[in-house]
Amino acid sequence: MNEPNNPTIRRMPTHCGDETCASCVVAGNTVYLAHHAGGFDKADAAHQARAAFESINRTLAAVGGSVKDVVQVHLYLKDLKDFGAARAVFNEFFEPGGFPARMTSQTAFLDNACLCMLDGVAVLPMVREGTL
Repeated sequence: MNEPNNPTIRRMPTHCGDETCASCVVAGNTVYLAHHAGGFDKADAAHQARAAFESINRTLAAVGGSVKDVVQVHLYLKDLKDFGAARAVFNEFFEPGGFPARMTSQTAFLDNACLCMLDGVAVLPMVREGTL
């Protein structure tokens, strides 16, 4: 949905069932991604990190981008012992030399099954005026 007073800002629908949280906000060609998670069917941090990146990829595809456009990621972990497993998943989505800036934090989640969550920033390829 475009903002009426600022057509360069779009707020995408929630992907988590919380209407107070857009899946992302696009401001110009910068995309601010909100809490992406998934894979709660397995208590495995790598599986959940993979599902979170796939969720980010779907969100970015909806606004004309992909996970390759991500420039910054915040990796949230329930337990820091899962850092190595979650970190390894980055190699599945990014080429050597193309990794985003990353911050990692340990936190509690509202859903006890959640071991891993991502948010971040992506920069879309420049688009022609009027194509947003």
